Amino acid sequence: MNYELIMATNNAHKLEEVRQILGNTFTVKGLRDIGCTEDIPETADTLEGNALQKALYVHEHYGVDCFADDTGLEVDALGGAPGVYTARFGAMNGYGESHDADANIQCLLDKLEEAETRTARFRTVIALVQGQEERLFEGIVEGEILLQRVGEEGFGYDPVFAPLEADGLAFAQMSAEAKNAISHRGRATKKLAEYLLKK
Repeated sequence: MNYELIMATNNAHKLEEVRQILGNTFTVKGLRDIGCTEDIPETADTLEGNALQKALYVHEHYGVDCFADDTGLEVDALGGAPGVYTARFGAMNGYGESHDADANIQCLLDKLEEAETRTARFRTVIALVQGQEERLFEGIVEGEILLQRVGEEGFGYDPVFAPLEADGLAFAQMSAEAKNAISHRGRATKKLAEYLLKK
């Protein structure tokens, strides 16, 4: 049996990661596959709110069941920032453009230059909208922010985030399989899959 799922994203990295996690049981399509090219609003002040806002937008405008995710990096020394502003962190602080990974990382490293603690976590919330039903699935991975970038894999903040389970390795130093086994998005996506397979 194969389930077709629409993910409310045009981020190729996210799509590939989710496809790897879900495997052959699910066919995951992105927004371009359903002809959606507009910028979907993300105006909520929580990850849960943003994920649900995106999923509902696609459901209402395109008439398809879908899921959406929102992910935040929460750094303890920064009071939980950047959180819901993770993708725009650099731009909000005068570093580069929105969604510029290099600018985001440089901004983070500069802000933590004098920090005594570098503990942090990635949190992903997936919102699933099927018909009139709405469900949320959360995945969290604890770790720390490294002093400098390492590794060539992954995307986003992966070169500076080291999960506790990885013995000091950054996500960017891990294979996709190893990262997906413990990552925030991996954990949330597995909960989504378990729910769908039980239905």
